[in-house]
Amino acid sequence: MKYVLMFASDPALDAAVPPERLQADYARIYQWFVDNADAIEEGGAELEPATTATTVRHDTAGPVVVDGPFSEAREVIGGFSIIDVPDLDAAIAMARTWPSLDLPGSSVEIRPMVTDYSQFEQ
Repeated sequence: MKYVLMFASDPALDAAVPPERLQADYARIYQWFVDNADAIEEGGAELEPATTATTVRHDTAGPVVVDGPFSEAREVIGGFSIIDVPDLDAAIAMARTWPSLDLPGSSVEIRPMVTDYSQFEQ
């Protein structure tokens, strides 16, 4: 089954992490991708900070382009990967090994992907 792992963190807490710790964490993250290569269908991507985001929003006059995501959440998605594992338990087991989970404010959101669109065929 395919899932998207979305790696989230709190930018305010991230800013407090010393540079040498960040360097070590990136090495651990790289190794995590190596160790889980068989389950990772799409490597995904690390995202630029939320401050670089542009959002197209609904407006009664038509779509409006605004700077930033303007979400109400403290957490932001910093990256994602698409995995293919037998079930949710396997996805959870994999997510639990994400190296950044030992940093405050970090999380991994797991969402099943919609892969069957046959219901929309005419």
